[in-house]
Amino acid sequence: MKIIDLFSGVGGLTFGFYYNLIDGKFVKRKDTEFVLANEYAPNAVAAFRENYPDINMIEGDIREVLSDDILDEYMKGGEVDVIIGGPPCQSFSTVGQRKYDERAKLSNEYLRILEKVKPKMFLFENVKGILSMRETFYKRDEETGEYIYEDVEHHRGDRKFTKKELVKEGTGELVIKKLEEEFKRIGYTIKYETKCAVDFGVPQIRERVFIIGIRNDVEKEWIFPEGDGERLTIKDAIDDLPECGEDQRVKTYDKDPITEYQKLMRRDCRETAQDFYCQELTQHFCGVYGDKIRTVIEHVQQGQGKDDFNALVDAGIVEEKYRLTSGFPNTYGRLKENEPCTTITNNLATPSGLRCIHYRQHRALTPREGARIQSFPDWFQFNGNRTDVARQVGNAVPPLMAIAFANRIIDTLEK
Repeated sequence: MKIIDLFSGVGGLTFGFYYNLIDGKFVKRKDTEFVLANEYAPNAVAAFRENYPDINMIEGDIREVLSDDILDEYMKGGEVDVIIGGPPCQSFSTVGQRKYDERAKLSNEYLRILEKVKPKMFLFENVKGILSMRETFYKRDEETGEYIYEDVEHHRGDRKFTKKELVKEGTGELVIKKLEEEFKRIGYTIKYETKCAVDFGVPQIRERVFIIGIRNDVEKEWIFPEGDGERLTIKDAIDDLPECGEDQRVKTYDKDPITEYQKLMRRDCRETAQDFYCQELTQHFCGVYGDKIRTVIEHVQQGQGKDDFNALVDAGIVEEKYRLTSGFPNTYGRLKENEPCTTITNNLATPSGLRCIHYRQHRALTPREGARIQSFPDWFQFNGNRTDVARQVGNAVPPLMAIAFANRIIDTLEK
């Protein structure tokens, strides 16, 4: 099966079409071949190439590096069976300001390549917000054609500030309906559903929309994969990782894996592996906090967050100077050890992020813990500084979820 992989990121969705899960270990597939992959972010590209050295990764802006001529060159080997990918989703997210901007319009590039390549099937992944988002149109200067901005006042807690925002002119159709129309025009029958990663063995409540398309002349029926119902907790996933304090980088394991998930994450299945389990721990580090952040972390209990901490200030238990005046109710939140993790985001290593404080230790999650929670094995490498790595982890499709979809697509085409 030949695959084109768009908006690859660090390779979470790629993982599912590159590896399968057999008898408790990841095994490289022999039934898939990647024609090419494409990613824009240099650090994600570097990590992708390290983890998938035999995939032809084309680095750069998809609008520039995947022209029709370049696609023709790579497709000389015959028909492509599947295109996979998830265009940048921040503009569709239900967290923060939403706008149909240039990042959102990158979905048009997915459509362009889909129409050019005409694979038998495609997988288009995105955040749940894509189902409720509408096109947004902004005012432009009649003479220059430039977008018009205005100062908009915002309030966050007791803090007031202004931000420059585009002047909205109006809204259009639902984005999902526009995509449906385009897929139909190109010649595909589609189905889409919201799926949660926790149902596929991922210790995380992470909902994503999967759009599956089958070319009209391909007589196949699509049925979405279902999970097994078993829900792993965050403790099941990461409790074997060593403790890590402020300003520490821990490189060695000090416990044996206990749960089957921990064993899977530590089992080194690479062809170059010298040992059964990973021997060196990477990306397991913590930054340094200031007095205020340290005080918040020390007082917030499992399942609590910003509002609970401020209640301690109101009660006189914590000094007024530590009051939190910015953020949402679920920021500065401590995770519950006996529940799946909440959605991993780009701020997974930042205590002020959306519920990312370790359930027992007084710190935010480390990048490696975030990767574990996403179901990346410990041998999977990331590239760049802490922000780069957190972005690579937070933006990815969980590999175990990707495997479930890959297996179903392969089965559908082989029937």
